[in-house]
Amino acid sequence: MKNSISVLDLLNVSNPNIIDIRSVQKYNDNHILNAKNIPDYLLLSNPEKYLSKDEIYYIYCQKGINSGKLCLRLLKKGYKVVNVIGGYEAWILLK
Repeated sequence: MKNSISVLDLLNVSNPNIIDIRSVQKYNDNHILNAKNIPDYLLLSNPEKYLSKDEIYYIYCQKGINSGKLCLRLLKKGYKVVNVIGGYEAWILLK
C-alpha cells in the first residue's frame, strides 16, 4: 500500500474513505466530495473511535503537510492511511 496519493489518482479510487482533518469551519466552507470531517486533534487523540484497522483511509488537510505528519503517526499505530498530496489546495486546482 502506498503512503501517499495525488488528488488525480484519488479520483480513480472506487468508494474511498476520505477524511478532512481541517477545522470544522474550513470543512463547512468547502471540502472534497463525500469527505468526513474529523479534525486532526480528535483523530490523533482517539483514532480507534473513528478508524478501523481493516479499512483504508485517505486523509487530507489544506496543503498536505499536516495530513502527511498525521498519517505517519497513524501508520505506526497500525492504521491503513494514505496522505492526499497537496491537500485541499491541490483538489481545487482540478476544478
